[in-house]
Amino acid sequence: MTLFWRIFVLNAAALSAGTALLLFTPATVSTLAKPGEVAVVIAGLAALLVVNAVLLRVGLAPLSRLTRTMATVDLLRPGRRLAVGGNAGIATLVRTFNTMLERLEAERATSAGRALSAQEDERRRIAQELHDEVGQSLTAVLLELKRVADHAPADIRADLCEVQETTRNSLDEIRRIARRLRPGVLHELGLTAALRSLATEFSTRGLSVRARIAPDLPSLGEEAELVVYRVAQEGLTNIARHARAEEVELTLRGVAGGVELLVRDDGRGLRGAPEGAGIRGMRERALLAGADLSLGRGPAGGAEVRLRVPVQMGVATDAEAVGDPRG
Repeated sequence: MTLFWRIFVLNAAALSAGTALLLFTPATVSTLAKPGEVAVVIAGLAALLVVNAVLLRVGLAPLSRLTRTMATVDLLRPGRRLAVGGNAGIATLVRTFNTMLERLEAERATSAGRALSAQEDERRRIAQELHDEVGQSLTAVLLELKRVADHAPADIRADLCEVQETTRNSLDEIRRIARRLRPGVLHELGLTAALRSLATEFSTRGLSVRARIAPDLPSLGEEAELVVYRVAQEGLTNIARHARAEEVELTLRGVAGGVELLVRDDGRGLRGAPEGAGIRGMRERALLAGADLSLGRGPAGGAEVRLRVPVQMGVATDAEAVGDPRG
């Protein structure tokens, strides 16, 4: 029975019951209604309204559940579906909503993948330009300053040395920015070395970052390794900026069916703050690798970022990696 006919039948039943009471019971209403008759009619009307409200609430309960789901659905936390139930019209509506949600999640994952891929390409381009253009220019400036300082009078040589040191610090900072934009160590030495390098880099900022990486980890694809690296990088960046932490534990270990990354600190924790662009970026990256990302309270009282990446996502078999000799 469709939703229209269900509501029609409920109201028709209630109205038919009221009509039957008037036709087949001694209840009548005088031309000038008496107080007792008014009381009976009002009581009957109240009972009719109560019965109608109860029946409609029961009949439309699946719509209320659907409304709550629609109000709380988050495409960055996929997989939530509403159980199909109720009458034919509502069941069809719930199935249509679930189908729409699946399509939206797939389109969101596809568009996020394209956006993140373009972002990585742009990061590589900027890092290359910083290294080739700005870095080489500053290196030339350093060499020229050294040449001038060697032939400069003693009274201005100290000032030139100070300018040299400032230029050298700027060159080091540009190289650091380029490494963050394009993690060359990840592509050249692998995920383990890249995470250890990341821990060392952030340990120079007043934090003590301990990297605990298990040996003999299952192989991940290039995209999955990049997701793990970027999530670890964003987690450490958030800790350095907001957590006021002293110790951080960066752990990468194998779990059943995949690899798990843990970033824990002893800082202020999440404190109920709304998710910013950094956390939402981590969730979008996790979706690309088919991974599960969760944030919560850590054992030391700070925040904990947990990323689980299934091995089957992005893993190449030996035949795919080197080419099947039979094909």
